[in-house]
Amino acid sequence: MHIGIARETRDGETRVAATPETVKKYVAGKHTVVVERGAGSAAHYPDDAYEGAGATLGTAQDALGAELVLKVRAPAASELTLMKRGAVVIGMLDPFDAEGLEQMAGAGLVGFALEAAPRITRAQSLDVLSSQANLAGYKAVLLAAHHYGRLIPMMMTAAGTLKAARAVVLGTGVAGLQAIATAKRLGAVVEASDVRPAAREQVESLGAKFIDVPFETDEEREIAQGTGGYARAMPPSWMARQAALVSERCKQADIVISTALIPGRPAPTLVSAETVAAMKPGSVLVDLAVERGGNCPLSEKGQIVEKHGVTIIGLTNLPGLVATDASALYARNILDFLKLIINADGALAIKRDDEIVAACLVCEGGNVLRRT
Repeated sequence: MHIGIARETRDGETRVAATPETVKKYVAGKHTVVVERGAGSAAHYPDDAYEGAGATLGTAQDALGAELVLKVRAPAASELTLMKRGAVVIGMLDPFDAEGLEQMAGAGLVGFALEAAPRITRAQSLDVLSSQANLAGYKAVLLAAHHYGRLIPMMMTAAGTLKAARAVVLGTGVAGLQAIATAKRLGAVVEASDVRPAAREQVESLGAKFIDVPFETDEEREIAQGTGGYARAMPPSWMARQAALVSERCKQADIVISTALIPGRPAPTLVSAETVAAMKPGSVLVDLAVERGGNCPLSEKGQIVEKHGVTIIGLTNLPGLVATDASALYARNILDFLKLIINADGALAIKRDDEIVAACLVCEGGNVLRRT
């Protein structure tokens, strides 16, 4: 197959959908690969490394005109005009963006949104959400440490003892668990909160304290189990109890990392404006849910701001701040997904009865197959 890797055009997107490592494997599989010049430069993968792996360098039109196009983000309108009808595009296409899906369908593309892959064992190696969230959780803590005007670990000196920073992590999915682990490695005292009861064991295994919000009804307990590995929206009464408890913990914290997201829905508000106003001067809040509205109403998308003496970090692409490793993991995710839609002869063979393929297939034949 003719595979194209284009340079990402979205503002601030530094990742690339294929690395020299994965390109070498595509070429070994008898595929022809064209890489747009400079596609990997922001992630520190130079053009000559792609050439050394067997790729041909070309223009955006060359890469986007391939029969199989690998992307990080969904193609922009200007990119769609360069793509052939019937071509396959694979990437993080945002399966909840109805307008974007309609545009891809209108362009006659076959689109696979990798974020839609089910949370099953067989799909772990191609789980882009997990691979990228893991890096986001790590980077969130480093950003917080950078903007926090004090030390993270306890330190005993001749001039006296400095207390360890207190960190609170809200949401203990992949990003939250990595944030806990990173904060602990830096020496912080860590607490964490999550809807799902199973999260307690994971939190405590990392040496953090679980902020427990008891369930009062069977309905609350059932909803808290989540669906497909994701949390579900909890009843208002439980959310109110959690908000009160979390607010008290945040007021005592030096660093708060919020990661709570429910696919396809606005991010739940976990840290109110009143809570921020009561937090310690100089404390830091990193809102990883800001792209979906944020876990704090004071977060500003793409910005680092100070409100009530608290630094609030609302950057939207934390994996892009560690673009070399983020691209390496993402490129391997795509490589594993392609094994499901390309046969042993190197030809496209979409198995629509495969649950992973069916879940990721968002548009084909001019039609949107996934409705939000």
